[in-house]
Amino acid sequence: MAKKPRFFTPTKPPRKPLPATAEAVVEKFSHDMRGIARVDRKTVFIDNALPGETVKFRYSARRSRFDEGVVQEILQPSALRCEPRCPHVDLCGGCAVQHLEPAAQIQEKQKILLDQLARFGNIELAQQGPEILPPLVAEPFGYRRKGRIGIRMVSARSDNKRAGKKLVFGFREKRSNDLTDINECHVLHPAIATQIPRLKQLVADSDGRAHFSQLEVAVGEDAAAIVLRHLKPVTDTDRSRWLAFAADTGIHLYLQPGDAVSAHRIWPEGGDGRLSYELPEFDLTLRFHPLDFVQVNFAINRQMVSRAIALLDPQPEERVLDLFCGLGNFTLPLARRAREVVGVEGEGALTSRGTDNATLNGLTNVQFHAADLTRDIRAHSWAIGGFDKILLDPPRSGALEVVRELARFGARRIVYVSCNPATLARDAGELAGLGYRLTRAGVMDMFPHTAHVESMALFEKI
Repeated sequence: MAKKPRFFTPTKPPRKPLPATAEAVVEKFSHDMRGIARVDRKTVFIDNALPGETVKFRYSARRSRFDEGVVQEILQPSALRCEPRCPHVDLCGGCAVQHLEPAAQIQEKQKILLDQLARFGNIELAQQGPEILPPLVAEPFGYRRKGRIGIRMVSARSDNKRAGKKLVFGFREKRSNDLTDINECHVLHPAIATQIPRLKQLVADSDGRAHFSQLEVAVGEDAAAIVLRHLKPVTDTDRSRWLAFAADTGIHLYLQPGDAVSAHRIWPEGGDGRLSYELPEFDLTLRFHPLDFVQVNFAINRQMVSRAIALLDPQPEERVLDLFCGLGNFTLPLARRAREVVGVEGEGALTSRGTDNATLNGLTNVQFHAADLTRDIRAHSWAIGGFDKILLDPPRSGALEVVRELARFGARRIVYVSCNPATLARDAGELAGLGYRLTRAGVMDMFPHTAHVESMALFEKI
């Protein structure tokens, strides 16, 4: 009997262990604003490192094509490095580049936008390229009017087996689902930031703290609000504690036992539970629920709306389409200038809010529709007929599906407001194929100290 062939499974050679630390010269920023260096001919992305610096870093991860690390020591600092205000900045994911001067941050973000347009949108940035608009900037601290503070009870690290649980109250760590325990935050609006120690103690004193998952915070121009997400019913004692805090601080208090619809205000009593913000240039007041999506930076939002309307330049006889309209942040200002404005948004609660805001501001030339803009739009009544101009403000995933349908409306101008330069660049390539040329583009510092790149682009029919 012939012997069966023997098969051997080759074993992978063991990975070479990473050194605990290494030194590197940082060459440039990545698109998430980490320093990029080369060590032993391999790319390393280094947290808290700036271009031009020589740093000592520790490795945090090793992958097949690149490694990751975190700065331990700055051996030769950049002239643009500054001292962060926040003691939690090295770990907390709320800020990525607080160690870089704010003016330099927005310049780096503009470089990222232009690089993405050239690389993924095939946009020629040389002689015939778009006009680069000056960045929109405002106060870089205390700007954030929306946020989500996580709450967790975790095992206390101790040799004592009965050490029990400890409270962690804060934002997610960088590239992790773990929370950074914070005692202060310099980007949150002062109405909430000044209350962090007291809120943290209030959670720690609550009987139901193990069943609290987060605090959603929102600050309007008339009031601030907190929404406590709880997984089990709040006890009478805890309810009294939280009501006392609300009455003492004047912060509106909501409880949320389930999904967003379940959130309800318990202090102050009565009323519709809305906050508000102003767009004075357009004589508008917009009201919103604390869980609604609104722009977190009101100062930049005012500049952004003003620039978008100026670029689109709606005329009194024109019909304008606003896609991904939310509760009317652009729709209502457009309605102050155009004959008719149609706002379309995927979330019905926001379109209802938009209709309410139109009524509040006495606007009768605007209509809101709820529709999934990632699907075929041709059967919708609002999509029948043409539009002179179009504005779109999509989520990070962009607007690829609806962009492919825009040519049918015959608009002469399109303003695209973006929170992700990669998808803006991709969609710009699609618009070029439809006969639209990118003529102006620029960035906005909506989220100082973070890697978020907010931008705006104007496309005109060739």
